[in-house]
Amino acid sequence: MDKLSLNTLGQHLQALRLERGRSLSQLANEAGIAKSNLCRLEQGNGNPTLDTIWRLAVQLNVPFGTLVAPINVPLGEDGVQVRLIDQGKDTPQVDAYWMRCAPHTLRHAEAHTPGTRESLTLISGWLEAGPEGATTVLTPGEAITFAADQPHFYRTHEAEATLMMTITYGAEGQAS
Repeated sequence: MDKLSLNTLGQHLQALRLERGRSLSQLANEAGIAKSNLCRLEQGNGNPTLDTIWRLAVQLNVPFGTLVAPINVPLGEDGVQVRLIDQGKDTPQVDAYWMRCAPHTLRHAEAHTPGTRESLTLISGWLEAGPEGATTVLTPGEAITFAADQPHFYRTHEAEATLMMTITYGAEGQAS
């Protein structure tokens, strides 16, 4: 992530934390990250993983898209890139993302907030995705929807996969 995006994320993260009356120590402890790492993130330093951003969003009780909305570049790590396309304003909250997974990628995702569902439509490539133990193989044009409030993963083989992902948040994932 470039410096401008890190600064933007840090300022937005700090504003959301303060709006909710949380101290650095409280949020860091709840999200399972070091206080010093959270402090660096808020100052626009560091290199947060997608999982760290997800954990912070969950603990702030905001959709992932709310936390990353001000960032205009794809977020990524370990062969996966995601970019927020649009964020719904209704209930339930629905976020739409573009996602690309490099060849030979295995991305494990932590459980999202209770009641959260993901819908994936494969644009190109080959993708196996879904909750661990109940995955589905997708080819271009195919789609799946699954409960994302449990650990799940995305796996590619020889070719990269490009997909559209919508996340529909359950009641606990709504902004307060």
